[in-house]
Amino acid sequence: MTITTCIFDAYGTLFDVSAAARNAAGEPGQTALAAVWEALAEDWRRKQLEYSWLRAITGDHVSFWQVTQDGLDWAMERHGLADPELRERLLALYWELAAYREVPALLARLKAAGKRCAILSNGSPDMLEGAVDSAGLGLYLDAVLSVEEAGVFKPARAVYDLVGARFGTDPGEVLFVSSNGWDAAGAAAYGFATVWVNRAGLPTDRLPARPQHILTDLTSIPELL
Repeated sequence: MTITTCIFDAYGTLFDVSAAARNAAGEPGQTALAAVWEALAEDWRRKQLEYSWLRAITGDHVSFWQVTQDGLDWAMERHGLADPELRERLLALYWELAAYREVPALLARLKAAGKRCAILSNGSPDMLEGAVDSAGLGLYLDAVLSVEEAGVFKPARAVYDLVGARFGTDPGEVLFVSSNGWDAAGAAAYGFATVWVNRAGLPTDRLPARPQHILTDLTSIPELL
């Protein structure tokens, strides 16, 4: 079946989730953060995801913005950063995450090839709007889909259902791209063609389904089509 629609996860796939901590660490007066920003960024992201999974299991859904704040609070406490102003600065920067370098050219190539492109993300609609606008990606996207429409976080099947509901596609017409191995596995189990963007060179997750393609960045996706 021909791929007609390319669906991208947002955070870590199109947008660099480490950028908020990295940029804040370079600002004046942030000596304490500069010493730990990489570990803080990793802990922040890990807890953000863990909280989304746990809430999906228990049914205690909140917005992704809430789990983003909760994850940051945990990470800051772990690293001894009791600074309310720094917290607000990091959260503000999360709305302005940079896109990875190859993203605009990739999306432009896919659109020129006649593919529909969209985001499917755990992110709250307002968070995603801020990130897309900040990175200037809006002109390449046919839709920005948030799990808030389903009321549960990925990898719940109800989230992947949003793609067919929006575009009228069969799963086999969709290429799903994520930097999260568990997300790519969930999408593969759903029936999407999948790409795992394994930027960190991690082992493949031991899950029932595995991604069809593993890349180190997004550049060569058009060649897969």
